[in-house]
Amino acid sequence: MHATARAARSYIRTAIRTRRAQRTATRAVATGTASAVAHLTAAGIAPADARRFASPFSRGVVPTATTTGRIKLKGRATKRVAIKLYDLRTFVARALVYRPKDKTAAAAFERLAYRLAA
Repeated sequence: MHATARAARSYIRTAIRTRRAQRTATRAVATGTASAVAHLTAAGIAPADARRFASPFSRGVVPTATTTGRIKLKGRATKRVAIKLYDLRTFVARALVYRPKDKTAAAAFERLAYRLAA
């Protein structure tokens, strides 16, 4: 197996995962209320970055609704946690003012804010 073929397969897997996450997030946002991760992913932020910045993005924002979801702990153990859901208006209002300290991420959020404001 050549390194270039391995890299190509890895790139394809990553692209498929990213596209699947974007499609799922777009559907979730279309239902009305969605989590911060879903809103960020549907808006064009990479899924890994959306998961990274969802917590600080939603900090201090009053959720439109809440639901519960399961997270996986060590082994087979799972735990129920509260998930904050936001409507589009709340998400856009927060996206227009939120800027992370990381310069690259801040530039991505600034582009997102311009897109949402238009």
